[in-house]
Amino acid sequence: MSPCVFCQIVSGQAPASVVYEDDLVLAIMDINQPNPYKVLVLSKAHLTTIYELDDATAAAIMRAAVRVARGIREVSGCEGMNVMQANGTAAGQEIFHFHLHLVPRHADDSIRFSWQFRYPERTTLDRYAAEIRQHLAWPR
Repeated sequence: MSPCVFCQIVSGQAPASVVYEDDLVLAIMDINQPNPYKVLVLSKAHLTTIYELDDATAAAIMRAAVRVARGIREVSGCEGMNVMQANGTAAGQEIFHFHLHLVPRHADDSIRFSWQFRYPERTTLDRYAAEIRQHLAWPR
């Protein structure tokens, strides 16, 4: 049996409430529910980080996430959706299998994401963007 719980779910070795499935992606209800209808969208392949995604898998994950988010909105009446990626020890998790969290957001939702606003100079942002562009690997 695989030590990765998500690989166990993909292979059918562990139960899960499946929301959506195709050749590359599986979307399941999260058993650690901070609020109703939270869904995890994951690659069926065991990829540990976003850096391992190929273009086809990344596109499939985003298509599934959008499709599932629309379904969640229809049944839950949520106002919006928080979409996050977090896995591994840096995220305080023992899971090393790339996945997205779809967390519905309601007006009375206690889940808030906040950070201090900073407004860097536009020239600083342009410099950061240029630095990142130098390292983009397109096409993949």
